[in-house]
Amino acid sequence: MVVTRKIGTWFEAIVPEHWTAYTVDEFLRSYWQIPKKQLHEFRMNNSIAINGKQPQWNAKLEKGSRLSLEFFKPEHFSADPYYFPTDVLYEDDHLLVLNKPARMDTHPNSPDQANTLLNAAVFHMQSQGQELDIRHIHRLDRHTSGAVLFSKHKTAGAILDRMLKEREVKRTYLAKAEGLIKQKKGKIDKPIGKDRHHPTRRRVSSGGQSAVTHYEVIQKLPQEQRTLITCKLDTGRTHQIRVHLSDMGYPLAGDVLYGGSPVYSRQALHAAKLELIHPFTEEKITVHAPFPEQETIFKDVDIYSI
Repeated sequence: MVVTRKIGTWFEAIVPEHWTAYTVDEFLRSYWQIPKKQLHEFRMNNSIAINGKQPQWNAKLEKGSRLSLEFFKPEHFSADPYYFPTDVLYEDDHLLVLNKPARMDTHPNSPDQANTLLNAAVFHMQSQGQELDIRHIHRLDRHTSGAVLFSKHKTAGAILDRMLKEREVKRTYLAKAEGLIKQKKGKIDKPIGKDRHHPTRRRVSSGGQSAVTHYEVIQKLPQEQRTLITCKLDTGRTHQIRVHLSDMGYPLAGDVLYGGSPVYSRQALHAAKLELIHPFTEEKITVHAPFPEQETIFKDVDIYSI
């Protein structure tokens, strides 16, 4: 674990042993992989310091020294605040994880939309006096509930974007599929593209984007003729789990768009767990998202066993 703290608008980390293999420049460019534009801004604004002084960029980092960067300069919010009683699953100076309810968009889809989870996150930040431009790192479909990760400042956002792309942010979904899946676990590796016959639907298509879903059976439900499964994604395509399971012949219960029965008012899909190594403290963060109490789709599932 790396010892860090926030001091006003500045972030400070005490350099650990394993950082000393890098110069200041190498560390910021190669270890944290801060984008060139951001790094240039830090340098031009004198927003990087070692032990309170301007750094020597080609000097090795020394164990116990204080590396400081001005991460927390006030910024304008990119979305309007919207009051909603948010379910905070995890929060620190850099990250926020919220439990999104079903039937709520992750972010605005038009300039006049302001009742989304992002708007609620802005209100949460504003109510705490944090003037930082929070943004979502990934998204969930409107009718999918569960954990959504947000970054609180630009550098965290850039690093988390890269981590997501490189599959270092692990997401586990809980799903209930129609039918009894025979295979205990499997991998679905089929590209997904738009369905030209429908404005919102996606389909497996040879010309689509690569998409990989891993699934594992938790429990077969013979009385319901359904199967409870977990899914993990190597990619994050729109409707990916819904499309892949439907193509396999086991659409999600409640997902009428992809062939599921209308037994529920929405698809039986919940983002149950989020795992990552914290980009700055290097701690392992594991977040579980409890299922909405008012819904009964997964009422007997122990979310913390996933």
